[in-house]
Amino acid sequence: MIELEGVPELVDPVMVAAFEGWNDAGDAASTAVAHLDREWKGEVFAALDAEDYYDFQVNRPTVWLDGGTRKITWPTTRLSVVRVGGEKPRDLVLIRGIEPSMRWRSYCNEILGFAHELGVEMVVILGALLGDTPHTRPVPVSGVTSDPDLARTMDLEETRYEGPTGIVGILQEACTHAGVPAVSLWAAVPHYVSQPPNPKATLALLNRLEDLLGLRIPLGELPEDARAWQLGVDQLAAEDSEVAEYVQTLEEARDTAELPEASGEAIAREFERYLRRRDVGGPGQAPGGHATESGDVPYLRDTSGGRTRPPKPQRPEKGRPKDSDGGAGPEDPPPGGPDEGASDD
Repeated sequence: MIELEGVPELVDPVMVAAFEGWNDAGDAASTAVAHLDREWKGEVFAALDAEDYYDFQVNRPTVWLDGGTRKITWPTTRLSVVRVGGEKPRDLVLIRGIEPSMRWRSYCNEILGFAHELGVEMVVILGALLGDTPHTRPVPVSGVTSDPDLARTMDLEETRYEGPTGIVGILQEACTHAGVPAVSLWAAVPHYVSQPPNPKATLALLNRLEDLLGLRIPLGELPEDARAWQLGVDQLAAEDSEVAEYVQTLEEARDTAELPEASGEAIAREFERYLRRRDVGGPGQAPGGHATESGDVPYLRDTSGGRTRPPKPQRPEKGRPKDSDGGAGPEDPPPGGPDEGASDD
């Protein structure tokens, strides 16, 4: 039973969700939602019952001390609400949690119950996947939906994926069947430096979310963290000639694939996006800036670890370093990419 007595009436609410685990390479998606929650001072108003959805031998609870009293934090999914200021205020309902271990249909129905009660107009699900993308280039972010009309009106891709899926794909389809507009945004994380955190991918997701919702997100230290992350990977890759050669191969492939996009029309679109970002930050919004190249960290664990240099890149194997149709493990995307046109993490 859903009780929302403590939640005020929301203004044009959009639900933004991310889940740790299989759909969250480099913790980029969950960290993006955590950033929104911290920057806009989100207030938790509900949590799903951990007993219903989690295997505690897979996602273990943690014990901590509160003034000498031992307490337990259970793995779960929490919902919070934030008010985005400006000339036209609106509310975001943020969902942060771990991909559930069981009863996925009931899990999605419970989330949709909250969406219905809160009058949510659209659900945006963030995900991150491992891909053959160089860390030296802007992070690719694809926006996909199962709704043909939404794909056309919001300039999104209509998903054609078939294969194994995660909770991101299941929730998106549940929204579609319930008549709730739903979009998934996927950031591609270089598979050779997949360890969290990845502030560059987090920043890319937030930038795309800005475009999608037409709002200005305060970025705080993320742009600087992203630059430090890239410099760190540059230095580590330079220490290994095999990794450096492989990165150069990825750069050449990426640049060749994107060459047709270097047209006047494509440049005009990018310039229009830049102007929109400057205009949407009305009075009352926090400053934050924008980094085209693309926290409070997730509540169950600190993914930052205070690192300014990322872990050493994984040495690629001879030939193609990672088969794109690998298994369904947390660092091995499913065949053909995720439900949203690329591969899940």
